[in-house]
Amino acid sequence: MVEPFRVTIDIRTDDLDLNGHVRGPAYLAYADHARWECVWAAGVDPTALKAGNLGPVNLETTIRFRRELRARARIDVLTRFIWQPGKVSRVVQEFVTPDGAVAAEVESLSGLLDLERRRLVPDPGRHWRKYAVRPEILGLAS
Repeated sequence: MVEPFRVTIDIRTDDLDLNGHVRGPAYLAYADHARWECVWAAGVDPTALKAGNLGPVNLETTIRFRRELRARARIDVLTRFIWQPGKVSRVVQEFVTPDGAVAAEVESLSGLLDLERRRLVPDPGRHWRKYAVRPEILGLAS
């Protein structure tokens, strides 16, 4: 199994709710940021993807809260792409504290949209592989 891609994020005060812990939408923003960092690390140029009439889309996202995250904490977001037959893939992300505890999990069902036809493309991994310099970061064999 491929090692997950890791991004470190510092929790900001403006990401907190009235109870003093991270708001749900902030988890989604952290997950999006980590996914894009992973894509960029793989060498995918988003403008080239768009020029090829392709755009990534999330079809479903689930957050599982495991431990409270509070202000000034530092977490690592581990991102792993799971490729499956058909038009969709999964992105599984773990939010890990410095002591190794999983504070949250975000799982997304994703696809790659043909921007002209407005339909999901079959075998999205094949398209990602075409645009990636280091497809192994996305869990794709070169």
